[in-house]
Amino acid sequence: MSGHQDGRPRARWRRATRLLAAAAAMCTGSVVLTAALTAGPATAGPAERAALAAPAVTSVTTGGAHTCAISADGGLWCWGSNYGGQLGDGTTTNRSTPVRIGAATWTAVDGGSGHTCAVRTDGTLWCWGSNFRGQLGDGTTTSRSEPVQVGTATTWARVSAGPAHTCAVRTDGTLWCWGFNRTAQLGVGDDPYVATTPLRVGTASNWASVSTGFAHTCAVRTDGTLWCWGLSSDGQLGLGTLGSQTTPAQVGTAADWSAVTAGYAHTCGIRSGALWCWGENGYGQLGVTGNFRTTPVQVGTASTWSRVAASGDASCASRTDGSLWCWGKNASGQVGDGTTTHRSTPVQVGTATTWTGGLAVADHGCGIRTDGGLWCWGDNSGGQLGDGTTTQRPTPAQVLLP
Repeated sequence: MSGHQDGRPRARWRRATRLLAAAAAMCTGSVVLTAALTAGPATAGPAERAALAAPAVTSVTTGGAHTCAISADGGLWCWGSNYGGQLGDGTTTNRSTPVRIGAATWTAVDGGSGHTCAVRTDGTLWCWGSNFRGQLGDGTTTSRSEPVQVGTATTWARVSAGPAHTCAVRTDGTLWCWGFNRTAQLGVGDDPYVATTPLRVGTASNWASVSTGFAHTCAVRTDGTLWCWGLSSDGQLGLGTLGSQTTPAQVGTAADWSAVTAGYAHTCGIRSGALWCWGENGYGQLGVTGNFRTTPVQVGTASTWSRVAASGDASCASRTDGSLWCWGKNASGQVGDGTTTHRSTPVQVGTATTWTGGLAVADHGCGIRTDGGLWCWGDNSGGQLGDGTTTQRPTPAQVLLP
């Protein structure tokens, strides 16, 4: 960790992580396929046939110790730790295999430390789980074990759930945030301290995507500019300074940003195929050696990066050739390279070149391959790998939806 790290939010984050681990419950049964499929349906064994028949996955998110995915038919499935109701199945029981959440159809989902939010095909937004800082956006601080609608709007397009705040973009390009605002991570100034309903961020109506970190937020506009706000204890805003920014501030002058992702106290983004990271670097999560960076630094020289994901102190990204690379903190095997050694430069995850779908990483990681197969690895203390166990896995194993 950097010497400039804010100790109070770090301690709070670590305490939350320990609570997540303590909440995990042992479950039985295994539906995981641990090897690549090489046989056809006629000669495959029971596990292989199950994998071939499993629903394809189109989207995945990794929360603090839970996972949710959307299947090709629009169904929403969640599993893992459920101490705050973040799975949305009406209970607070941990699940080590996927369970479908209601009968609605969904287009987008994102998991925070202890809550989850998702957009339905009708454009409505729903959240559930822990709500002690108003992060569900339903006007209360009451935790929910089933999805509750956020307002009445039917124009939500995408959502990002952080540890204690949430932001979302509507189809009209407006950006809205709610929840905890102690470090101005909502982008509306330093007041209110907590917002239990969505607040519009500025007057711009050309926001394309948003990503919420522990105490900061970053977003890309349709003109390719990148903006960040909130806490910059380690330079995670990319503005060249330490401190806080109460409203969105542009990161540099580049107008070719296509993606951004916010981790605990670091951020990564893609510009014209090149990968850049900044902020805290105690575990090598920036993909370069050295101390924290207050402005973006390029990761290697490749210009073929297509997707990037970060949460906690780890990062993963895929290239246009379908290869998957991860780096940073690896105490739980979340880098996916078969070890628990922290990595300060990207290491390839296996040899597969079919990682062309969704990607997410926290203390565990998940990715989608070309065939719609979902694979997860890393921490499994809450059953978040979906294989019927709570056994940690340092390499990807396939997760099968029922």
